[in-house]
Amino acid sequence: MKLITEEFEELFRDYPLYSQEEVKDPLIVAKLFDPCGSATWYLTEYDPVEKIAFGYVTGLQEDELGYTSLVELESIERPFGLTIERDLYFVQKSLFECIE
Repeated sequence: MKLITEEFEELFRDYPLYSQEEVKDPLIVAKLFDPCGSATWYLTEYDPVEKIAFGYVTGLQEDELGYTSLVELESIERPFGLTIERDLYFVQKSLFECIE
């Protein structure tokens, strides 16, 4: 799945990097997930020039807030030709709602 589409970039138009830095419970704009594993990325901000997103990742060694390269996520190949996917049915909600 191509993650960086015009639709994806439009979702983040009002949420460039650092735009929610002072917000206690930031809005999750998009959700990405590994269909073969437990990793999930809840993205709050995105820079279309650098193709870097900020958000909360779960299901790896530790759950944490941090930066993620969308180019790197798109390059991950999983078994059976699967790739990291965007949850097309995800409804934007706050970070605390997502991690509860």
